[in-house]
Formats: sequence, structure tokens, C-alpha cells
Amino acid sequence: MPTTPGLRRPAAAAAAGTAAALVLSSCAVLSTSVREDDTPESVSTGVPDQPVTLRLAFTDDPPTQALVDGFTEQHPNVDIELQQTQFTDYIKTVKLSMSSENPPDIAQYNSGAMDSLVPAGLILDLDEHSEAYGWEETFPTSAMESLRIDPEAAEYGSGSLYAAPGALSVLGVFYNKSLLEEAGVDGPPQTLGGFEQALEQVQGRTDATPLGNGSLEVGGFQIWSSLLNVLGDEDEYRDWVYGAPGASIETEAAKEATGTLTRWAQEGYLPEGTSAVSDIDAQADFAAGDSAFLVTGNWATAELAEEMGEEVGFFLMPGPTGQEPPVAAGSSVSYAISSQTENYDTAAAFLDYLGSAEAAQIQLSSGFMPVDPDAPSESEGVMGEVNAGFGRVIEQESLLPFPDFATPGMVDQLTPGVQGLVTGTTSEEEFLRSLQQEWDEHHE
Repeated sequence: MPTTPGLRRPAAAAAAGTAAALVLSSCAVLSTSVREDDTPESVSTGVPDQPVTLRLAFTDDPPTQALVDGFTEQHPNVDIELQQTQFTDYIKTVKLSMSSENPPDIAQYNSGAMDSLVPAGLILDLDEHSEAYGWEETFPTSAMESLRIDPEAAEYGSGSLYAAPGALSVLGVFYNKSLLEEAGVDGPPQTLGGFEQALEQVQGRTDATPLGNGSLEVGGFQIWSSLLNVLGDEDEYRDWVYGAPGASIETEAAKEATGTLTRWAQEGYLPEGTSAVSDIDAQADFAAGDSAFLVTGNWATAELAEEMGEEVGFFLMPGPTGQEPPVAAGSSVSYAISSQTENYDTAAAFLDYLGSAEAAQIQLSSGFMPVDPDAPSESEGVMGEVNAGFGRVIEQESLLPFPDFATPGMVDQLTPGVQGLVTGTTSEEEFLRSLQQEWDEHHE
């Protein structure tokens, strides 16, 4: 097996100084002087025969252990040690660990962390591995966009590749078939107006809450972004999330989406006290039959199928006419490689495994979408409906990033902002202005 050359790096003292500075500054953007030297001199698609130990840092992600087991079964000389951190602490933790003298070899990608790690030269540029493995052909284009970053990490969607997708997600609408039948709703709504009509019918003819939701965390802005995605221009939205110069969220489509969410709250379609309801509680209420619809992602599919059986269905949020190409928010559970690891070829081999047929079945069984969109699936019921909807979105290359990817602090504007909308304490103009102000301050 060919040997793997080391990275072209500056002296260890300089690297340690950079790491220390990052630890002290936490989220500061550091000098990019080491970036060019943190690309490999050459790459290999082989896995060495000698024992290799990799450490992988990740947050809440069901497929990780199973994917690691699948890879190490193929390569028994490779041991991958997992380091899991809760989502709420992950950005801070991964920044510190990846900038330490002994960083994990692989880390679950997070755009909030990459804002400082990429400019500091601490994440491996994967362009050469991508070319060697053919990832541009293997992985969906829309899943790769957000993993490309410019040298300053100011704009996403272009530049070098810094991660590879390990499992994909898609946002949509789950529904309770029995409640829709009781309300006189004939199957999944085909238009946005039809969806709103269904909410009204559920409210008038059943005892259930029309639209289950937990705005305490991300559930509220998932409804908002779903509305925005079907009402607005895809390119304008991508530009804003990815940080294109001059982009704005204060658009007519965003105003319409915000107004729609506000109106639904005023009409009583959302649960009472939704701002104090967590995502997991909203899902539990839906599974118990307390609400007719629930906007969330495919990650809830396995649990809902187990608890509700054939009573649960899924559809993509429909557009105004029902004739629009399918579009949905989603992302990839992705993995980046430390620029300080000596085993970057083995780490890249693991990333490549994520696009294999075997990995696809692991991803599907865990409720996530496979990285390979052409992977055969025998899923039935709600899982089959999720897979079908995801497939249509990928075919159109219209999988859009979540809005909180726009800046590291955007989630701190979205969550309380939506809480203010649904309680009537924040106006639609104030909400959008706060998002744009956060964006402007980050990109100034």
C-alpha cells in the first residue's frame, strides 16, 4: 500500500500559536496564512494495512455509530473512536477541540464552527480527495453547495470543499390520516391555499390542534422557512443563506411567509403556549393524535412510524398553485477532516464510504436520506412517502439550506423572533429586520 505524505504545514510552534489564539478568541476569524499549507501534497484512495486509529467528534446524529461499524467491518485494521457532544454545546466544543494540539481526525461539520476553523487553516481542503474519488458525481449537487467555502468563510456555496455528506435530511409535513378524514380533508393538500383550508377544517370539525408545533426551539422557524421556500425565489434565498454580497431577507416573499405564519397563529391553528413547547413534545403530541399536521424533518419518521403505524403520512409543503417544482429545506449530516491529522487518507476513505450502497441502507434504516439518491429503497408507508418526496427534490436540485446556516448567531434571532410573531409581541417588519441586521453585522 502506498505511503501517505504529510501535509505541507508551518512549524509546530506556529501551528500551536494559531491553535492557542483560536481557543482564546473562541469565534474570532484568524489569520489565513496557514491555509495554503494545509492542503495535502498528494492523496491516496487506499487504506493502509497497518493499524490506524481515528477519533470522530459528532453531535446528536443517529447514523454515526452504524456507519462507523459498517466502515470498520470492511477495514478491521481501522478503529474509529467516537466523541459525542450535545447539540447545544457542539459549536463551542468542536472549535476548541479542533484547535487543540491533539484534535479529532474527523468532526461533524457545522457552519457556525467553520467560520473560524476554516480561515485558521485547521480544516483540510478536500478538493483533491473529491477529484480522486469522484465525489462531484457521487454526491448530490445541492448537498455539496453548503460545504464549499471561500478562504475567509464569508460566503458559502463556492470555494474549496471542506466536508462530505454522510446522511441527508428533508423538511416536510406529517399528517394524521384519521384526523384528516374526520375533518373532511381528502388526502394531503395539493396547494398552499388547500393546506390552509385543511387547517380551518380540522379546527372546525375536530378537537385536535390543526398544526402541531414547538416554538421553544427550532420548530417555529421550520414552519416559517417552509413557507418562505415555496413562496420565494430559490436563488435569492440561497444567496442570503450563503452570504452573497448585497443579499437580503427583507423580500416580498419573506413578508408573505411571515404574514402567513402570523395569521395562522392568530387564527388559533398552532397550539396554545407553543413558545414554551419543545420540538420533542410537539412530536409526542402529534403522535398521540393531539394535532393533525406537524412540520418537521425525516429524522422523526422512524419514531412516528413505530408509534402511529399506517395512520401517519407525509407530503412536501405545497406551493401556491401546486404546479411549482418541489422544493424543501434540508441539509446533510456532514464530516470534515482536521488539517493536523496524519491519517487524512484513511479519514477520506471513511467519507467516501458514506456514499456507498451499504451506507445508503444504514442511512435509510436510521430515518435519514441516503447520500446516494439512486440507492434502491424498499421502504413502504410513511418512510416510502418521505423517500419519494426527497427524491423529487433532489431530482430538481432544489434542496435548500436551513435559514440558521446564514450566520453563527442567526438561530438566536430566528427562535425568539418567531416566538414574538406567534405571541403577537413582534411585528413582521421587526422580525425580518432583526434577521437582516444579524446578517449585515456578520458580513460587514
